[in-house]
Amino acid sequence: MSGYTVHAAQVMNLGRLLTHTSKLYPDHAALITEDATWTWSQVNSRVNAMVQALRKLGVKKGDKLLTQSRNNIQMFETCWVAFKLGCVWVPTNFRLTPPEVAYLGASSGASVMIVENVFHDHTDAVKAESKEIRHVISIGSPRAGELDYEALIAENSGADNFEETVAYNDPLWFFYTSGTTGKPKAGILTHGQMAFVVTNHLADLIPGTTEKDCSIAVAPLSHGAGIHALLNVARGAATILMPSEKFDPAVFWQLVERHRVTNLFTVPTIIKMLVEHPAVDEFDHSSLRYVIYAGAPMYRADQKRALQKLGKVLVQYFGLGEVTGNITVLPPDMHSDDDNDPNANIGSCGRPRTGMEVAILNDKLEIVPTGEIGEICCRGPAVFAGYHGNPEATAKALKGGWFHTGDLGKLDSRGLLYITGRESDMYISGGSNVYPREVEEVLLTHPDVAEVAIVGMPDEKWGEIGVAVIVKRDTNSDLSQDELLAHLDGKCAKYRWPRHIFFWDIMPKSGYGKIVKKDIKLLLIEQGHFTVKQ
Repeated sequence: MSGYTVHAAQVMNLGRLLTHTSKLYPDHAALITEDATWTWSQVNSRVNAMVQALRKLGVKKGDKLLTQSRNNIQMFETCWVAFKLGCVWVPTNFRLTPPEVAYLGASSGASVMIVENVFHDHTDAVKAESKEIRHVISIGSPRAGELDYEALIAENSGADNFEETVAYNDPLWFFYTSGTTGKPKAGILTHGQMAFVVTNHLADLIPGTTEKDCSIAVAPLSHGAGIHALLNVARGAATILMPSEKFDPAVFWQLVERHRVTNLFTVPTIIKMLVEHPAVDEFDHSSLRYVIYAGAPMYRADQKRALQKLGKVLVQYFGLGEVTGNITVLPPDMHSDDDNDPNANIGSCGRPRTGMEVAILNDKLEIVPTGEIGEICCRGPAVFAGYHGNPEATAKALKGGWFHTGDLGKLDSRGLLYITGRESDMYISGGSNVYPREVEEVLLTHPDVAEVAIVGMPDEKWGEIGVAVIVKRDTNSDLSQDELLAHLDGKCAKYRWPRHIFFWDIMPKSGYGKIVKKDIKLLLIEQGHFTVKQ
């Protein structure tokens, strides 16, 4: 078609969500912690001050800001600082070990690290590994050579608002996801993509949310909880931070009653803990309208108990970090505790999200007939821009114009999606993706380990847990589970550790000499160690 010229359109800098909300509701509560409440105007003013401070330090559009902190006001602010600057936010899960964070810092090319002062070992590891780091900003008392976060804000108090001009595909967030190669990959989330994601989440997950609502964060803001926080900022709804990183159901229910919490994002493991705790019956939770769960399937018995305790408030979604959860949704009216109710939709993770297309493809990238199993793929505005510095992985993930999830599933005649398995051996424990190879590689460095295989097995509490099978180099060795766990300590995060370790004389292998993990799972079940629950 001729007669016009295509131009690269600018889009709203996502940081404007905070700017706009602070103008609409300046005196409304924005963030609530154990000992303080900040209004929208206060949060925006603090963010503007830090933006000015970083600009004075020479930080510019495209620079990467690495953050290592537990949930607090400063961690909440850092994403908005990065967005307004046109920088890339690189948040870490604070539970990661120093070597793991060092890899994220180096692979992202971060030039600034904002870090809570209880993570000195992480800071030192990042500085040793990352050649690009120019500034370390400490949340809390800084060490020599570090800058003080609160002092920078005080020095730049009253700064004018600044929002860098951005285009649709300008990156704003490196959303790290573990890769099957053993090294995490940085999924590139962009300003244009995330504007759609926020809109979509508001439409599909928490419709009707306003400044009168309130949310509670029960997970690190570095991942899904951070994305959920964006939605509430866009609507002026306050976010409550739990007083401790150790989750306490009783404290949670107290906060729900006190602040009339209306929505939250979590994983099935946490919902199970919440509804089985006695405090669920001691505090008023009638304010809850949306309890969103994702990251792992929920056992039917747990789902029914949650519905009976909380009412029709459950919202399930299926998705990956690369599409920020935007694949399918099962809203409250598609949940029921009655197995005979047509709206129970047992085993389904819902219908395609608004504006997203979901298809089941075969190996030839052809859409299979309804009801047949294939790889779950999707396309639409929520799909990421690719992996930072990894064109091979990007090409594989976006082959044929679709995002390939690596999960197997089917669509029924009503358009409902059912997940039947995974192409990879990744498992989901407590909502966290665990790729066994990462841990296997560490275990193989132990001198007494000849072979290792880790598989995900069903678990009532965590959904799935890691189970390691070890072949010793010397059958007479007294190698123990405790010794192997000690070997893992400091080398990979504890949520990735196997919960059980078995010692076998031989591994089941294919004719090509490859360890067959499905046979390992079957043997563990046949030996009576695990049962498969429907």
